[in-house]
Amino acid sequence: MVERGGRGGLGGPVSLARWDVAIVPFPFTDKPVVRRRPALVLSGAEWNAATRSVVCAMISSAARSDWAGDVAVCDLAAGLRADCVVRMKLFTLEAALVVGQAGVLGVADRVGVGAALAGVFG
Repeated sequence: MVERGGRGGLGGPVSLARWDVAIVPFPFTDKPVVRRRPALVLSGAEWNAATRSVVCAMISSAARSDWAGDVAVCDLAAGLRADCVVRMKLFTLEAALVVGQAGVLGVADRVGVGAALAGVFG
């Protein structure tokens, strides 16, 4: 279990595991603002707890842009409010910055993300 809270989180413990859809603060490179956005947790629960960090992929509803390896999210159990893609923009974030959890990525979508990750890392 990792703690969340401090610097924008809600506080209290949250258990984050691979395939969870987390809500995290995203900085925008072209604007001086930070917004809460969904992100896909790629790292396993044990690593997350040991490091108090999570490795994530960006989730975007950006329909007008295309990024190599984008994977459309088809399963609504992920807790997303709009049509989205998992984007192969990867980052590590302190678990304390996680604001919440929206849902869990569906099995079929996991297969697509796994294939996209294999394309990134070979």
